[in-house]
Amino acid sequence: MGAFKPLLPFGGVSVVEACVANICAAGVGEIIVVIGHRAGEVRAALAHLPFVRFASNDEPGSEMGVSVARGVEAVSAGACVLLVALVDQPAVPPAAIRSLIAARARTGARLVVPEWGGRGGHPVLFDLALREELLSLVQEKGLRALFDAHREEVLRVPVESPFVARDMDTWDEYVALHREVFGSAPTVER
Repeated sequence: MGAFKPLLPFGGVSVVEACVANICAAGVGEIIVVIGHRAGEVRAALAHLPFVRFASNDEPGSEMGVSVARGVEAVSAGACVLLVALVDQPAVPPAAIRSLIAARARTGARLVVPEWGGRGGHPVLFDLALREELLSLVQEKGLRALFDAHREEVLRVPVESPFVARDMDTWDEYVALHREVFGSAPTVER
């Protein structure tokens, strides 16, 4: 992308702040942000949110599975469900997250995935009975391997938001998402 995604502006806040705000507004009780590269800057951006806790991924360039494992390690012992959200999806609305939580409560599904237009997306919800598998994800396949191993247990939940299936991997995707959500280009240049 040529820029540090978590700290890019998204509306009146940073991308990471928008993600945390949406998760909080959905009623998630414990929020752990996994930090690594530029950790101090991310901590500073979220310092005004005393309910956010941090876990560190000290392996630069590692696959997402390492970050998932660091987050799982930091989850409170009494937690029974884990929501894995990506920092490059700041437009996922709280209603979509609440749909996942409600589907899990209603069905007891061990893996819950949002779906838009037939495409799966994020965030995803895991029963923490899968804790050991989440801690030992195969690096090359990450969460995909876990989903493949538990295919019959995956509940796909249609949601009313295309943003669950969209992320910002390039500068153009970031600008397009910002325009779609806010009606204007971001106030920063690459």
